[in-house]
Amino acid sequence: MVTSGVVIAFPGIEPEGTGPNVTMTGTPSDNYPDAQRAQFCGSGLAKSTEFVTEYQLPTDCTNPLAISTDFDGNVWVAQTNTGKLAKFDVNSEQFTEYDNPMWPPGARSMMWGMDIAPDDSVWYTDEQFDSVWKFTPSESKYQRFEFPAEEDTLPQKLSISGSKIIINDFTGNKLAFLDPSGVNQQINYLTIPSPIDESVTAGFAVDAKNNVWFTNWIFQQGGALVKFDQEGYFDAVNSSGEDSLPLLDHVEVFQLPMELLTPNGATFTDDGLLWLADTTSSSFFSFNPDTQEFTQYISAKPLPSTYGNQTGIVKSPISRPYWIETTDDGLLVFNAQTSNNISVMNPNTQTLVEYQVPSKNPYWSDCNPGTGLMARDCGIAQVFDFAISGDKIWFSEWVENNIGVVDTSIPLPFDVKLNQKSIILDKDNVENIQFTVSSNSEEMVGATLILESTNNSISVNSNNGESITIMPNSSETFDVSVSIVDLIEPGTYKILIGAQTSEVASSEFLTVTIE
Repeated sequence: MVTSGVVIAFPGIEPEGTGPNVTMTGTPSDNYPDAQRAQFCGSGLAKSTEFVTEYQLPTDCTNPLAISTDFDGNVWVAQTNTGKLAKFDVNSEQFTEYDNPMWPPGARSMMWGMDIAPDDSVWYTDEQFDSVWKFTPSESKYQRFEFPAEEDTLPQKLSISGSKIIINDFTGNKLAFLDPSGVNQQINYLTIPSPIDESVTAGFAVDAKNNVWFTNWIFQQGGALVKFDQEGYFDAVNSSGEDSLPLLDHVEVFQLPMELLTPNGATFTDDGLLWLADTTSSSFFSFNPDTQEFTQYISAKPLPSTYGNQTGIVKSPISRPYWIETTDDGLLVFNAQTSNNISVMNPNTQTLVEYQVPSKNPYWSDCNPGTGLMARDCGIAQVFDFAISGDKIWFSEWVENNIGVVDTSIPLPFDVKLNQKSIILDKDNVENIQFTVSSNSEEMVGATLILESTNNSISVNSNNGESITIMPNSSETFDVSVSIVDLIEPGTYKILIGAQTSEVASSEFLTVTIE
């Protein structure tokens, strides 16, 4: 943890036991001892920027996590500290919280996955009780279904795909396929064990041919990408009359690159590329199934206000991309956990916009949680999930008791444009390129430069320093030099070049070919 200085969030993250030092308030904060309430229940009121608006849930300390939007654009969020669902009406901007009479008093559970069915029912996972829940809004009715549990089971992300519901069992190392047409309390499951033993099964995505792709990995040791031909497998099972068959004929396994250690989120773009988010770095990757090639991308370095570095322990702050999804317009969206932002990439233009979440909780970073500036503007809100609805991106803040929304239709205060999209580099030369920052604002904008390479052997430098001032309605051109400073394998690499303010970052990727 010297690298990031914050607690990485893995499934099942839980506070210590409550113990005796609890001042009873009659709210869900009673599930935490007094000393932990600022850390888990929120550090202040909801905040907003020009691009992001936050809304505080009406009940204290609900720990919102899984989030989704229904077909009317309303937002649903699971409260991990109450067992309830909350609905946010986007027109009235009001919450409705639905009591769950089946939930044990004082229980809490990480609920990582949620999706809305065509009949408007809300399906979500529950790791504490190894359950899948269905909520019917028209009846305000909860139904709980047992998840196929083994020695160590953690139902995590959930996606409705055609007539099936797909869930990854993170620690149980399998995929589960649910038939939601079951009646009463009965539901049919088919579980697919992962081919890599003693690993976890993380995020998954379905391609245009209905194959399911998912990752298996061992913490900080890497792993594999798995392609599962679900239609071929299910057809074979139905023809055989057996409950299950060996997977060998219906699975392909691809080795992950050594730089990709913790792939959680997975999604496809219309061009057939698979995208993976790596939670132990600042990187995300594309994978071309035709060429079987991975390409590494990188996000901007976290702002100092997210990690604080009060003690000086943070040497190389990283952003930790977590989940990744695709919009209807083909854009990529991911939540960078320790950068406290929602990031949007356009794969066609190779541009990246990163929106800062205004709320910050100092107890999750190397901050001074006192009364000074570093307490008021330091930390992370633990943005663990998001949902896309048109040009809006809704997200939850697990330790700030908020949901928020990014409005991507709002024009940026500046644009970044490279004078060339690619260069060829060898060990004996230095390539000089230029990029232009153009103001879209009537006001002066202060920003810092973004110069990030996916490989430390490639040096990226600017003679303009780290800080720049963008004058109103003007453009300024900056020089950047790119060179090789250490041994590096031939191949294709990405460099992120741009600028960021305290609210938003705008950058463009340069492709570097080393022959």
